[in-house]
Amino acid sequence: QVQLVESGGGKVQAGESLSLSCAASGSSRSLYAMGWYRQAPGKQRDLVARIFNQGTTNYADSVKDRFTISRDNAKNTVYLQMNSLRPEDTAVYYCYAKAGPLTLNAWGQGTLVTVSS
Repeated sequence: QVQLVESGGGKVQAGESLSLSCAASGSSRSLYAMGWYRQAPGKQRDLVARIFNQGTTNYADSVKDRFTISRDNAKNTVYLQMNSLRPEDTAVYYCYAKAGPLTLNAWGQGTLVTVSS
């Protein structure tokens, strides 16, 4: 079973930057995909970014050119660099990992990002 531990959430002002990290344990093989979802109060949980084991990435349109996802396969850790943050980026950010294309996601506990104007 994969366990995920997130860190890096906090409170920043609009225009500033923040980075998140998520370390996975309990997997003997390289994880098929890792990434981040976010959920604001009263809204659904939406995909922010994901990265596959071969390096392919996907981003939500709202964060393209501002956020960068990366991973360190040796450490089974995924990172999210968030630049030019906006108040609408305020949400709880959840790390996820998928061991294979047909497996269910493992989820982190969530970390709160608050962007003030």
